[in-house]
Amino acid sequence: MISMKSYKYIVMKRGAFVLIALMIISVPVVSAQNPNRERLDSYKIAFFTQRLKLTPSEAEKFWPLYNDFQEKKSKIQLERVALYRKFNQEAVTLSDKEMTVMGDKLIELEVLESEHSMKFHQYIKEVLPPAKVLRFYQAENQYKMQLLNELQDRRQERLNPRQR
Repeated sequence: MISMKSYKYIVMKRGAFVLIALMIISVPVVSAQNPNRERLDSYKIAFFTQRLKLTPSEAEKFWPLYNDFQEKKSKIQLERVALYRKFNQEAVTLSDKEMTVMGDKLIELEVLESEHSMKFHQYIKEVLPPAKVLRFYQAENQYKMQLLNELQDRRQERLNPRQR
């Protein structure tokens, strides 16, 4: 059985990962306010277009679907982060019933995100050939890993500026 301390640690660790992931994944609300977001979005478009070898016709159909998918996914992730934040701030005062409701809501959000991913998958299968659909999933993972690596490198540079 998991103790409350280890449960809190697990939840906080997952919450931290989700926050880092959210910083990396585009959030449309921030894009209008952050000039770096525009640069990141341009890089993302170039990255995916090159990896997928999208034709102009495919790109014209793919990007609106993908942007809509990302926007909905970001909203779900922000809601999940808000729940984690609430738990982390109020864990001591929450009743078992309130924690159960929060846990149920987290699972609902996981299911909603999965359903959303399934719909997106059906849509892109209509727009891209099967090889490019699979290449998209590969590129998405490569993109996230590349951004995480760059984030780690920048943190290392800040922590050890003399080791360049």
